[in-house]
Amino acid sequence: MREEGYTLIGRNPVLEAFRAGKTIDRLFIQDGLKDGPILSILREAKKQDLVIDFVKKSRLDEMSSGETHQGVIAYLSAYEYAPLEELLQVAKDKGEAPFFFLLDGIEDPHNLGAMIRTANLAGAHGVIIPKRRAVGLTATVARTSAGALNYTKVCKVTNLVQTMEELKKEGMWFVCGDMRGESMYKLNLTGSIGLVLGNEGEGVSRLVKETCDMQASIPMKGELDSLNASVACGVLAYEIVRQRLLQNG
Repeated sequence: MREEGYTLIGRNPVLEAFRAGKTIDRLFIQDGLKDGPILSILREAKKQDLVIDFVKKSRLDEMSSGETHQGVIAYLSAYEYAPLEELLQVAKDKGEAPFFFLLDGIEDPHNLGAMIRTANLAGAHGVIIPKRRAVGLTATVARTSAGALNYTKVCKVTNLVQTMEELKKEGMWFVCGDMRGESMYKLNLTGSIGLVLGNEGEGVSRLVKETCDMQASIPMKGELDSLNASVACGVLAYEIVRQRLLQNG
């Protein structure tokens, strides 16, 4: 979906954005193009460790709504990302055990925005998202977060599993939202913790789930068997909040 003000169409606008230090979330390049300007754009993208989507010309034609794209379209991030160290520093500055959301493969910008809003209200110290198979900080995400992006830091990482292993060295535990897990009311969700959630279709990916220490389910009493991803996020997050409040008196 094209977002006005955050979509760059054409080689020069994209290349100038790179050179100006703008944060680009996604880069789309037409399959088979390898001329000088394209190679320059690819070099800049490599410097940022950016995920590149090589697509057919017809896809770019559709994305550009008929504008001349010269084989290149990029999506700018609506907000800057923060390094992982800054998220840890937020918790340290508040004198609290770290509490992060790790969102695996959330592709719906409305869900991501709602989850970031929940993270802020639940007192989480930051949100971590992957570079691949996930929406970034688009204008829609910013709007749906209702201002939360002004206060809650978001870190974008290449590998969620590797990031989790690094955080485990800092003493963090990870709980994964999974309908086959143990009831969230039976788990100890206090201390330094990361809440891991996946998208509605596939849930948390296998390797990420295997890296988690616990799997938590939400008791269901109706005929349906699952909640919207952002709603499930809120329910699980506030069980963590409840337990942290009880622990701290």
